[in-house]
Amino acid sequence: MKYVMAIDQGTTSTRAILFDEALTPVATSQEEFPQNFPQSGWVEHDPDDLWATVAGTCRAVIERAGVDAKDIISIGITNQRETTVVWNRFTGQAIHNAIVWQDRRTADYCKSLREAGHAGMFADRTGLLVDPYFSSTKLKWILDHVDGARDQARRGELLFGTVDTYLIWKLTGGKVHATDATNAARTMLYDIRKGRWSQTICDLFDIPVEMLPEVKDSAADFGSSRADLFGREIPICGVAGDQQAATLGQACFEPGMLKSTYGTGCFALLNTGNTPVQSKNRLLTTIAYQLDGKPTYALEGSIFIAGAVVQWLRDGLKIIREASETQGLAEQADPAQSVVLVPAFTGLGAPYWNPECRGAIFGLTRNSGPNELAKAALESVAYQTRDLLDAMKADWVPKGTRQVLRVDGGMSASDYAMQFLADIIGAPVDRPKVLETTALGVAWLAGMKIGAMPSQQEFANGWALDREFRPSMAPDERDAKLDTWRRAVTSTLGY
Repeated sequence: MKYVMAIDQGTTSTRAILFDEALTPVATSQEEFPQNFPQSGWVEHDPDDLWATVAGTCRAVIERAGVDAKDIISIGITNQRETTVVWNRFTGQAIHNAIVWQDRRTADYCKSLREAGHAGMFADRTGLLVDPYFSSTKLKWILDHVDGARDQARRGELLFGTVDTYLIWKLTGGKVHATDATNAARTMLYDIRKGRWSQTICDLFDIPVEMLPEVKDSAADFGSSRADLFGREIPICGVAGDQQAATLGQACFEPGMLKSTYGTGCFALLNTGNTPVQSKNRLLTTIAYQLDGKPTYALEGSIFIAGAVVQWLRDGLKIIREASETQGLAEQADPAQSVVLVPAFTGLGAPYWNPECRGAIFGLTRNSGPNELAKAALESVAYQTRDLLDAMKADWVPKGTRQVLRVDGGMSASDYAMQFLADIIGAPVDRPKVLETTALGVAWLAGMKIGAMPSQQEFANGWALDREFRPSMAPDERDAKLDTWRRAVTSTLGY
């Protein structure tokens, strides 16, 4: 038996998952690492922690599976996107902590870029909104604030990368400085139409283009891991940002196919084929994946709070002990009450993009309690998803496509939440048998590149359904609920 090792480097933990030739997960190892908050709104990771947890979980999963390193034929990497690392090309040492995608320290600078009239240029070239979320302004901040960094960069001594690039560099012993198109597309430095780094944007930020990595296909030769790490050199053949990897894992290969991942937040991607659709509704235009030199584009919408609203019930209100309790509470809620929760704890994401507003609850009565709050929390995720899908439909409607939403992530395990989601969007919701779609997607890339995994069509044909949730809510009831939700959002934004 041969295996592919998928490295899933996330925001709060790192996982390594071993897949067999049938793309069945056979062993998993996971390790959390510290989060650093040096100031309000700042979020950092120690790059050494990222590397240590990757090396540790990879060794642990090999031992746990009881396999020999010679039986691992390829490595795939999927990663938290936009997080920014800068290191010395000669020593391999990072010159500053990694600045995490959640970090907001460059908000004022982004505001100045918008006020200077640059937003249109960034949208046209990168498909992105000018926001601290993305890598470019984080990179500029490091060059501006670390002593001597900009001079070192101009002398060619420093390298930049998102987390995938940093891990490739470490795995290969500094032999390969590369990324894939999906990660490059999240930097706000990459021209997604021309398929190259934008010299105009680099000049605007005073970033030497020489410190940026080579951009490759999502399935490509990214070098091989050092022999001393796992007992032999293993080729690295698949790389994709986490949400794009989930899109691949859900086999959303055809234009019009749509997936939504429910983790801490929610990320929905709509495959638009070879067409980069410019959003008029504050969605992002991005690269879903790139194979054989040809990018496939997507519209992306992000919700800041999805599974985190259940964590709030547990850790903030302390009305549940386990996330799974929310379904039972929601099913016992008083149907006569119309409690609506707008979970804008850190602002509202797409299509509103208002980071300043905060959460609100509407419709409380003397009889409102844990049951009603649990119901409102689960339903808030469905309402926010409907907002994303409405924006996507307004931007681009593929002809003749039957709209089906493929879901994954922790919250997708809730039958109540998924049925309400189907009711509110008025379309089927399909939950796959394999919920580890992020790791699955990059494992398929890595195996497919070396000819050991199914072709794209065969992989799509092998996608297996666990359960389909069909809408059963009457249209009048759906419209009434959506009207109540939209009035609640309007009130929250206006507060």
